[in-house]
Amino acid sequence: MARKDRNAGLDPDTDYEQINRNVGLYDFPWDGMQALGLALFRTYAVPSIGRLLHETGEFETATQKRHDDTGLLLEIPGEKGLDSFDGRAAVRRINQMHHLYKISNDDMRYVLSTFVVVPIRWIEAYGWRRLTDGEVRAGVRYYQELGRRMGIKEIPQTYAEFAEFMDDYEVENFGFDQGGRQVADATLDLLASFYPLIPNRMMKHFSRCLMDRPLLDAFGYEVPSASSRWLARQSLVLRGKFVAMLPARKRPKYLRDRRRVRSYPHGFDLADLGSRAVHDVISRKSA
Repeated sequence: MARKDRNAGLDPDTDYEQINRNVGLYDFPWDGMQALGLALFRTYAVPSIGRLLHETGEFETATQKRHDDTGLLLEIPGEKGLDSFDGRAAVRRINQMHHLYKISNDDMRYVLSTFVVVPIRWIEAYGWRRLTDGEVRAGVRYYQELGRRMGIKEIPQTYAEFAEFMDDYEVENFGFDQGGRQVADATLDLLASFYPLIPNRMMKHFSRCLMDRPLLDAFGYEVPSASSRWLARQSLVLRGKFVAMLPARKRPKYLRDRRRVRSYPHGFDLADLGSRAVHDVISRKSA
């Protein structure tokens, strides 16, 4: 029996936050988490981004916390609402971190575009169902609003525009940088640690099998064999078919409740989230 459409009757132009909660917390919580990780990973292949992340030192010395904080800071406004007290506080913390560094508007637009495009492409390839046009539109609307609150200019207006911008930016800007490579290596080490029963080497190989050739080349990673790539990707397709047979999720699945979020075993406050640099600045201003 087909699952009930949670978003039936909702307007993607006005109910986009609720639609995104339904998609991310009920229908595709695992897929969304994987896609977010891949989206962020792609940004390391842009030298101006990967080098900056390396220079902060935190993606290699505090990889787990940076992973957790990024996901939590993005989840809070999605869960609570962009204009909620907690949602505004989370976006403010994101902006505080970004304002410490000189980041171009184009790089900011590129990162935003990965949040829109990569999850949709992941679900198209591996999800238990395809997203509806309304769900895609709601995702675009949500990230347009998030981008405006982050001060990003010239935000694409449609999914097609987001996808075109992301693809063109990668063609023009992907390239090897030693700092970006070190950030990518540290991230792969963290990812492998999430699956302790699978050998580290195998988990990293599986991850590389999901990367496209331009991304692999940008990091200087060895290209897996065609058979390895097929097996890895087919395993995710089969997972999607299995999930389609399961009953609909009745309770939301939050990132904060997942075992891979290890930095705050006793819970967290918004003040706990963010880089050391932004905490240092806030502490000096409060002194």
